[in-house]
Amino acid sequence: MNIQKDMIISDVLELDKGAVPIFFKNGLHCLGCSMASGETIEEACMVHGLNVDNLLFELNSYFEVKDLPTANV
Repeated sequence: MNIQKDMIISDVLELDKGAVPIFFKNGLHCLGCSMASGETIEEACMVHGLNVDNLLFELNSYFEVKDLPTANV
């Protein structure tokens, strides 16, 4: 999974609610508001004066680790 800046915030959260702390850490605290269901990551970052590239890096790092296949033991 590769998170892009044009993805809707709520769509990313539907993929994995574990991404919530990443949004919070980066200053996006209103994930339950109506804007989250129609606002892209890039739009939210612009409104809040945040660096979209930093947020995308953290989100993609999270999903990259999450998507790694688990080793058979």
